[in-house]
Amino acid sequence: MPNPLAALPAVHRFLASDEMADAARRYGSAALRRAVREVLAAARSKVGQGGSVPALATLATEVRAMLERRAAVAYPEVVNATGVLIHTNLGRAPLLASQTSGYLALEVDLASGERGERLAPVNERLIRYFGTESATVVTNNAAALVLLLAAHAAGREVIVSRGELIEIGGSFRLPEIMAAGGAHLTEVGCTNRTHLEDYARSISENTGGILVVHRSNFRIDGFVETPELRDLVTLGRSRGIPVWVDEGSGCHLDLTPYGLRREPTVQEVLATGADAVLFSGDKLLGGPQAGILIGRSTAIAPLRHHPLRRAVRPDKNTLVVLAATLDAFLAERPNDVPLYRLLAIPEAAVRARAGRIARKLRLAGIEAEIRATRAVLGGGTTPDQTLPSWAISLRNGGSAADRLRRARPPVISRIEDDLALLDLRAVPPEQDSLLVRAAVAALGV
Repeated sequence: MPNPLAALPAVHRFLASDEMADAARRYGSAALRRAVREVLAAARSKVGQGGSVPALATLATEVRAMLERRAAVAYPEVVNATGVLIHTNLGRAPLLASQTSGYLALEVDLASGERGERLAPVNERLIRYFGTESATVVTNNAAALVLLLAAHAAGREVIVSRGELIEIGGSFRLPEIMAAGGAHLTEVGCTNRTHLEDYARSISENTGGILVVHRSNFRIDGFVETPELRDLVTLGRSRGIPVWVDEGSGCHLDLTPYGLRREPTVQEVLATGADAVLFSGDKLLGGPQAGILIGRSTAIAPLRHHPLRRAVRPDKNTLVVLAATLDAFLAERPNDVPLYRLLAIPEAAVRARAGRIARKLRLAGIEAEIRATRAVLGGGTTPDQTLPSWAISLRNGGSAADRLRRARPPVISRIEDDLALLDLRAVPPEQDSLLVRAAVAALGV
């Protein structure tokens, strides 16, 4: 009885077939060879278990599909129709466009020709914008806290209220981050009430600092009490203990013009006399992922000489976009920053766009209606606050969302009441036609 495996082509014959000629040119001979071997190995396994021998054309289709998947863009741009403006899974804040593919004056002083400090241009902008003594930048806010603690409190106690022992995205918990910085956590107060006296009683000879953490991703209401930050700073000064504030989302503008409740700003926190304030660059600042530390020179200067600093320094792309973002705020043009441009779009304009898009989808045979909805800032900012928005609703929500996610470009929606909603609050108006084309290609009949 003939061996069915013998009917499968040898690797070298498969590679030489007409079906593979174009694939070799498009994807490279090495990548093609690997894909052919993997597809043939899978086919041998199936045939060995009693399956039929696939045709050469079928095998060729599988090889091309494998090569296409592997050659796909690693991080494709998507249309964010979720209604979450600072979406952690989609890269948080949308960024200002930048061109950093060529050489940059990254670490050279063009005036003197000497080696320069890569962070100097961004630090200078941070100092001007926030009105602070000193500033520095690292890769993200968790790294900022680790570096601060490692430089000032390694092996020492740091006092934190129990009501501020937060967990952030990805299950990173504040006590674990503090331990990574070498600090020993001293918890004070209770979940809902912490008094100034709780901090005072916990200060000892081994206290390295007091850390205040902004509860940016949740709220505690009811029978609560937290000392005024200014009073904590006064206590720290009287005992020779620095006070650091992890402001998290980094609110720096009055949010009420955008329909959100007012939040304490970084500038106001600095005005209390806090020694250092740290926050994320890719949340309410609307910039790239970064950890920003600003405050007194006595707090910031030691960070520049700590061994960890080089391990957590940002790359050139981050610095270019961060500098451009700060330039927009310094010029008092917040709406030049994509996040604030989206926030500034009037509700009536969002509704009108939703109506136009829904009509175009219906012309393509897609059942589409518009509905009022609520969007959120997201990213662990402004908890329990929402923004007015409008969305296009599509039937068979789960199926529609899956097909939209596989469109080109991918469209990321959200599901409510078995409907896929295309919330336009986080979609720039210039993407409307792109959204229509992708939805028609994915859902059209």
